[in-house]
Amino acid sequence: MEYLSIKQTAEKWGISVRRIQVLCAEKRIPGAIKIGSYWAIPADAEKPDDQRIKSGKYIKEQE
Repeated sequence: MEYLSIKQTAEKWGISVRRIQVLCAEKRIPGAIKIGSYWAIPADAEKPDDQRIKSGKYIKEQE
């Protein structure tokens, strides 16, 4: 299986290196493995959906 670095994946998906690190740490990229202090991401991995809040409003539970 072919793996890409975080930098290569960031260029491929058009997002920042830091965002890729966060996605790997949250285990949202299937097949990503950590080798020492580096992440190896499968070349055929799909970019996960962005689940961050974009409206600027936080969802709070009503008491």
